Amino acid sequence: MNYVLILLIALLSIIFLLEMRHSLRRSNANSRLIEKYRDDLQNKELLAEIYAFCQQDYKLRRIVKKHNLTLEDMEKIYQKLLLWGNFHKGRRFVPITSFLYVYTLDYLCQHKDGDAKELTMKCMNFLHI
Repeated sequence: MNYVLILLIALLSIIFLLEMRHSLRRSNANSRLIEKYRDDLQNKELLAEIYAFCQQDYKLRRIVKKHNLTLEDMEKIYQKLLLWGNFHKGRRFVPITSFLYVYTLDYLCQHKDGDAKELTMKCMNFLHI
């Protein structure tokens, strides 16, 4: 019985460490993108980098495939988010950060034709802005 408990604790520790690594990787990518494109928000390379990150991340990749999200769809959503959420708060910037979280990306994909203000407000609420 003690071996089962030790194994369970070891397994949970590994899962915790992997999730922390994933979270730190996302946070670093978010900060890097915000700093790099802070004064060049219409640069097409920004969306290409966000899309590439989504393709590399195992959680985000599932959502991109599920909704058949294209770079053109992402551009349309990004412009809507930029219209109402073009401000920085801490290490968050709604038009960039919203694409890097599972919940917000899924919401954006489901409502990509939705109202710009509503999309932005939902993402701001999720990101606690």
